[in-house]
Amino acid sequence: MPHIKHYSYVFLLFCFLQIPAHASNRVWIIDVKGGIGPATADHMVRGLEQAQEEHAPFVILKIDTPGGLDSAMREMIKAVLACKIPVIGYVSPSGARAASAGTYLLYATHIAAMAPATNLGAATPVQIGAPELPSIPSQTGSEETDEQPALAGSTAMERKITNDAVAYIQGLADLRERNSEWAARAVREGVSLPAEEALSLGVIDIVATDINNLMQQLDGYIVKMGDEELTLSSSEVDIYHHPIDWRNEFLSVITDPNVAYILILIGVYGLIFEASNPGFGVPGIIGAVCIFVALYAFQVLPVSYAGLALMMLGIGLMTAEAFAPSFGILGLGGITAFTIGSIILMDTEHTEYQIAIPLILAFAAFSALILVFTLGLIVKARKQVIVTGIDHYVGNIAEVESLRGDTPLVRLDGELWQVQCDQPLAVHDSVTVRAVEGVGLVVTKNNGER
Repeated sequence: MPHIKHYSYVFLLFCFLQIPAHASNRVWIIDVKGGIGPATADHMVRGLEQAQEEHAPFVILKIDTPGGLDSAMREMIKAVLACKIPVIGYVSPSGARAASAGTYLLYATHIAAMAPATNLGAATPVQIGAPELPSIPSQTGSEETDEQPALAGSTAMERKITNDAVAYIQGLADLRERNSEWAARAVREGVSLPAEEALSLGVIDIVATDINNLMQQLDGYIVKMGDEELTLSSSEVDIYHHPIDWRNEFLSVITDPNVAYILILIGVYGLIFEASNPGFGVPGIIGAVCIFVALYAFQVLPVSYAGLALMMLGIGLMTAEAFAPSFGILGLGGITAFTIGSIILMDTEHTEYQIAIPLILAFAAFSALILVFTLGLIVKARKQVIVTGIDHYVGNIAEVESLRGDTPLVRLDGELWQVQCDQPLAVHDSVTVRAVEGVGLVVTKNNGER
């Protein structure tokens, strides 16, 4: 028995020693595909962390993006710069691009590679999420910068954003010893390059037809990691594609502008219907959940708060039309404000972060139908006179038909009711019903009326 116990320890130690050796033989491929946003950044950053924990020899970022949000891009670049293993950026497959934010990311990688018939560039930043600031008026004799002239027709804020982006991408170019002059042009002028020309200008390091060709060219490639140089070995490695997990799928769904737009509207409708019919609970709970999820999406999306305010104003006007009919003026104004606010809600030129026009028109028509028509019917139903039960007798006027001893009797809806009154009643006296108590009515005498 003691010998078996010792053998078990040796076997477990052997397994633990073999895990890093096996793990270190896997090259990770992480997809950076579509618009760069919070979900893309989370997927890439978590993938780099897991690859480092597994001691992968290097990581390949397979890039195909039209650009995206500056905040997400900078988070991804920080992760690449802090990575302890080499990161290779590869624009692939043929026909793909690393435009705008993708250009910055490609410049940040240790080795930049592209497939034939791909391109990069168009890295001019676009101000989103805030109104423009007024430009500073030019003064005669004012001191001008020697490095770059001011951009024609641009505001002071646009120049500041552009100069910051130029400094940022030039810093990445100097760090990776790539063409910094073209990088500045890509930001200031929005120029682009195909793969072969990018290689000749020193913007990228490798042109590879596919992953296998890239792996062949990487074998023996020397990468500078800080103050040290590392020689890559890719001849006997396994390739592992980092999958998109449920968390990234969920973030990708809720941060889609169309989904966030639907969620905020469902939330607002839920709260409106809960307020119109308190106590039901389900619309209010669903509405609150949808609003909080939409607010998370909005904080990472280029939202124009003027557009959001116009949407809320439109919904408020359409709701007011249901409660206080104004012959369509409030409803028409609400639909107009809602539609304009929806169109300008996403303040960006990236088509991936804009709301589809058919969806906006559909929700405008749906909102008009639900808020003006349906909610109007609910309000009218609540205001209708009760015609069933006992309570509808309250407020009715009746006439004393007969006396049964000292108890007067009145007829309502074909039935005789005993009534109680503070004043003496006679036949043909007019009374008004004030309350229903048991099987009798409490009335008051209408003086002067018979």
